[in-house]
Amino acid sequence: MNKETLEGKFDQVTGAMKQKAGEAFGNQKLANAGVADQVKGAAKETWGNAKDAAAERHDVAADRADANKQDAKLRTEDKLDAARDKVVNTAQNIKHNLEEKIDSFRDQTHRG
Repeated sequence: MNKETLEGKFDQVTGAMKQKAGEAFGNQKLANAGVADQVKGAAKETWGNAKDAAAERHDVAADRADANKQDAKLRTEDKLDAARDKVVNTAQNIKHNLEEKIDSFRDQTHRG
């Protein structure tokens, strides 16, 4: 609850009291001022509620953006891990192939 919401509620309560007092004493001007305060208070309260709703929406959107950013970071890290694994596997395959060729060369040298 923000300042406008609280002020709006207060204005409505004081406006209702002015209206009742004006009606009780036959003072139309005071009664009308009370009604005007109630209307003003309702508008302030509504404005405060709108501001709160906008702030909540902003907070939710910011949280979602942070979550999406974190998800993107994790996906990128997964891709980097996979790329590193591929490089290591390729190097191991090359090593294995070269070792087979070296062994074959040695075998030919010993036979020949």
